[in-house]
Amino acid sequence: MIDQAKVRREAMRWYLLLALYNGSPEQVCEELLLSTMQGIFPDATALEVRRELDYLEARSLVLLRKEPAGRWWADLTRHGTDMSEYTIDCQPGIARPVKTWG
Repeated sequence: MIDQAKVRREAMRWYLLLALYNGSPEQVCEELLLSTMQGIFPDATALEVRRELDYLEARSLVLLRKEPAGRWWADLTRHGTDMSEYTIDCQPGIARPVKTWG
């Protein structure tokens, strides 16, 4: 049986990395990331995006800046950039597609 919640979490992590990669070199605010995720998962919530950003930060793939007023900003680390560019291996927990080119 396929765990749909796990599939969704892991896919969202990959899409968040891609969104941040495309926003580089600037930090990206959580509202833009939520809007992007809702384009893929229409029922995505702000809490869900924050939970996956926390996961990516714990894996040293993103840096988070949490403002006192409540807004979060995210930026890729060098490892996050390398992951997005397929120059390092992807460990379990992120649904990065297999590289089929070059």
